Amino acid sequence: MQEKHKSKPKPDLPLWPREARLSAFLPSATVPILILALLCLALSASGCSLSSAPKTAGHGSKVSGKAISKTALSTVGTPYVFGGSTPTKGFDCSGLVAWAYARNGVKVPRTAKEQSTVGSSVSRSALRPGDVVVFRLNRGLHTGIYTGRGRFVHSPSSGKRVRVDDMNDRYWHSRFIAARRHHHVR
Repeated sequence: MQEKHKSKPKPDLPLWPREARLSAFLPSATVPILILALLCLALSASGCSLSSAPKTAGHGSKVSGKAISKTALSTVGTPYVFGGSTPTKGFDCSGLVAWAYARNGVKVPRTAKEQSTVGSSVSRSALRPGDVVVFRLNRGLHTGIYTGRGRFVHSPSSGKRVRVDDMNDRYWHSRFIAARRHHHVR
């Protein structure tokens, strides 16, 4: 009689030979830390950051008004939301201004009324990209960011989206009341 040859179950083989695995060289607690450090290094080298904190304008340093207007322009198409202050949730007019400035390291007040008084007054003919433009509407003050060539970006009103308008348009021209330049903006 022949005995049936029973095969022994094969042990689970690692994907890598033991000599090639990190755990063969390092204590097991060190491996996750090493992987995390390598991931952070790779992100840092690629220009990414684990933090989404905005740049900050240090004491005496100035931020480009063009950078602020470019930041605001990146939100064109974002819905108007009363009280909104982020691109993911939407913006109202002053929320857009405060967000664009903050992303460039400059803190400005949150309301249109407060934004209409911060910094120094700028005449219409001396406007530069990044200046806050102020309009008087039936519902109160409205703010936006001057982008150059007579245009500004703003979050208009309920049911609309962030857009660029011409300050020389009859509607906006007749309602323009002020422009302000923050002392941290060049």
